[in-house]
Amino acid sequence: MDQAEAVRTPSSWVVVGLDNGGTCNNATVLDATGQFLVNNLVENPSRVLDGPESAVESLAEAFTGILELTSTPKSLVRAVGLDTPGPASANGVISSKGATNFNQVSWHGFDIRGALEARLGLPVIYNNDANAAALYAHHRHFGAAALETSSVAAIVGTGLGGGVVENGRVVKGTAGMAGELGHVQIPLHGVLEDDQPVPACNCGFDGDVEAIASLTGIKNNLLPYWLKRFPDHPLAAEPIGRAAKLLRGYGEKEDPLAMAVFGQQARAIGKLFTIAANFTDPAAYFLGGGVVEAAPHFRQWFLNTVREHTQLRDEQAKAATFALVADLDMAGARGAAVAALDAVSAPTR
Repeated sequence: MDQAEAVRTPSSWVVVGLDNGGTCNNATVLDATGQFLVNNLVENPSRVLDGPESAVESLAEAFTGILELTSTPKSLVRAVGLDTPGPASANGVISSKGATNFNQVSWHGFDIRGALEARLGLPVIYNNDANAAALYAHHRHFGAAALETSSVAAIVGTGLGGGVVENGRVVKGTAGMAGELGHVQIPLHGVLEDDQPVPACNCGFDGDVEAIASLTGIKNNLLPYWLKRFPDHPLAAEPIGRAAKLLRGYGEKEDPLAMAVFGQQARAIGKLFTIAANFTDPAAYFLGGGVVEAAPHFRQWFLNTVREHTQLRDEQAKAATFALVADLDMAGARGAAVAALDAVSAPTR
């Protein structure tokens, strides 16, 4: 397990946060006073491609490793927060059709939360990874006021994840699919060019946000269109999947093709946030994902463009803020830990 740069030992009981990804797990510890005991990534291989049994054992190893690193006795751990990519139910049962990281038949309908709970002998609180990141962004931004405020987060990655937080807690919905912001269909006027085909999403929807604002949307929809406008562009010589991954580097150099693509993504997210403004009227709009990991000038331009295309009433514009998700690579594990701390503390509040 990779070592953290700064490690503290617990001064109280704790919860553990585990972020499960396609290649690695990330772990953290949060004590009852709200202090994280590690300040950067602490990872181990997730082994999800080896099937559920190996993956659950790897999560258990991440749990054990983070306790050893922070000199935390297991007896001080009151709960474990877990997040994974979706789709999965509100209780951590992987979709019956599998998911991006869980495509083997053995994963279909697998209760990863229940399996980890049985393995560790501790309560496990589940969120999908975008909800966990949204929850951490909310608590990090609002601090002591987190339980009195609301926010919406869009996380741009292979797809477009999201999260809705109300009074400091993630809105999960009946089937655990609230906050699937990527599959909200948006008005396309002002987003697409006049001759541009309506983007199709892998989920079966046309014109949803993920079809535009995601790596998949770039590969399947935006880049093929814009390469016809820029036929001599260096990316035209690359396979489309590789070209999509290279595009952000061109965006950081203010390349015209890349700026056209990312401009459409930012406007699409602005349309999404406009819907959110009229539906939940949040106090903050958060943006995370690959664009946050880019060079500062590029990510600020992207956030500014999103803000400019979010139509708010004057009262809303004065009250709401736009911000980037902080500590992005740690946001999942930290959000999972926040959810666990909330679950343990809730009866006493």
